[in-house]
Amino acid sequence: MLVDDHAVVREGYRSVLQKQPGLRVVAEASDGAEAYRRFKEVKPDLVIMDLAMPGIGGIEAIRRIRQWDRNARILVFTMHQNAAFAVQAIRAGARGYVTKTSPPETLVQAAMDVLAGRIAISPDIDHELALSRLGGEVVAADVLSPREFEVLRMLLAERSSDEIADTLHISPKTVANLHYLIKTKLGVDSDIELVRLAMRQGILSQGDWGEA
Repeated sequence: MLVDDHAVVREGYRSVLQKQPGLRVVAEASDGAEAYRRFKEVKPDLVIMDLAMPGIGGIEAIRRIRQWDRNARILVFTMHQNAAFAVQAIRAGARGYVTKTSPPETLVQAAMDVLAGRIAISPDIDHELALSRLGGEVVAADVLSPREFEVLRMLLAERSSDEIADTLHISPKTVANLHYLIKTKLGVDSDIELVRLAMRQGILSQGDWGEA
């Protein structure tokens, strides 16, 4: 199953994958909620999942799918080259992480590896994972759960507590509690400090702030 909010992107990697013997695309989804529904309907052997999508993101979708089927095989295919996203995706249950800047053969090999039960990480992310551990600052990817990371992502996109609660099917009070817990775990006292930390760790770029 291919999960990406851009139909042109899905068409591109569908054509690459279906050239491989034994691979066939049986379902597609354009957001995380649809991916969860379609997975339960179709039960594909492999999910190739983007992370940045409308509504619930890929990390939350991975978490939900793996809660429903702990044996689900999920490969992330995304533009995010930051180690924090890779750590959170794997923690949520993904078995592989490949960036969209990788050559097509890397995606194909990763798909085969994940189908065979192996972990697959593209070389550029391996490098980023190593670099991310060299600093002395608390690393968001290390201390936050996948659910907390998803809430952080939405907060950074300037989503309101009510919007986050509605999207994740939790109460606004739970969102507020998670907001407080995220700041506590990361050792920051304000949302401005939270934004600055996210920028330093590459979770949020300067151009993202205020444009979501």
